[in-house]
Amino acid sequence: MNQLVVFALSGALLLTGCDKPQVQHDAPAWTAEGKTMGTFYRVTVADAPPEALVGLKQQISQLLEEDNHELSTYQSDSNLSHFNQYAGTDPQRITTGMAEIISTALRIGVKTEGAMDITVGPLVNLWGFGPDKQPIKMPDQQQIDAARRLVGLRHLTLSENVQGQWLQKDLPNLYVDLSTLGEGYATDHVARLLEKRGVNRYLVSVGGAVITRGVSPTGRPWRVAIQRPTDKEDVAQAIVDLQGHGISTSGSYRNYYELDGKRLSHIIDPATGRPIEHKLVSATVIATTALEADGWDTGLMVLGTQKAKDLALREGLAVYLITKTADGFTTWMSPQFKAFVISQAQVSAS
Repeated sequence: MNQLVVFALSGALLLTGCDKPQVQHDAPAWTAEGKTMGTFYRVTVADAPPEALVGLKQQISQLLEEDNHELSTYQSDSNLSHFNQYAGTDPQRITTGMAEIISTALRIGVKTEGAMDITVGPLVNLWGFGPDKQPIKMPDQQQIDAARRLVGLRHLTLSENVQGQWLQKDLPNLYVDLSTLGEGYATDHVARLLEKRGVNRYLVSVGGAVITRGVSPTGRPWRVAIQRPTDKEDVAQAIVDLQGHGISTSGSYRNYYELDGKRLSHIIDPATGRPIEHKLVSATVIATTALEADGWDTGLMVLGTQKAKDLALREGLAVYLITKTADGFTTWMSPQFKAFVISQAQVSAS
């Protein structure tokens, strides 16, 4: 589950997806908040013409409800579920929004050599992190191999013609899971709605994806803190000024369960078919959109520390990594990330 702390003015907004976020303001601000996609969203507007805010809360709620209905794997009647349920290989027409997400996913999937794979759903479900229930015993290799045969971006094709956007699978039972990018997409979608209404000073967060524009109600920058990787406390490891960018963090330290005495992460490596076991515990990405950041962070988490570093440097990504060591944690940031950093806490022992 993504973990970010948003410093909005003097207070802190905690985005854990578990507890309802709370924020303290030292200046008036318009806010809207609620639940979506199994997590919480919050929209804070620093300043806007009064007419821009009329009916805006209802529009935001409706937009997020529509996004969830489009992308959910938990709703059997969602657009994505209809595609997954289709037991054929003919191209299926999809919406422009879904095409945007899948196009981003396929591009990042290639760049990460398959580490970010939106067809990994059968493995996610096998390990109990999807709509299916948690297994009562560890999946065996035969089950893993069977699920892996249903996974691979090479089985998915996105195309476009004068009639619209089309998605095709060459395996009838290919299963697409867009949960790794849904929060980022929804965050950007709400931001576009705000700008259409003439709002240009805002902070939008859906789950662990955040995007900002302008400055806060006090005229100071919106600041976001990357959480220290622990499930026992909420402490900032580093604080950044997004400068109008999007940010997303993928971490292996909150969403897990224990089975047969072993802690299993929700992040599945498509190459092995198993939850990741390396020492990288948190990957944060800052990008021009929240969707872009949300796509890269998962792929980097799957790759592990060294491969994530190499990819970040090769692609010029703004990346911040936290790795578990025998003595605690170490941190690393790419040159592009340093431009956003306001402060960084000392590395702490576990």
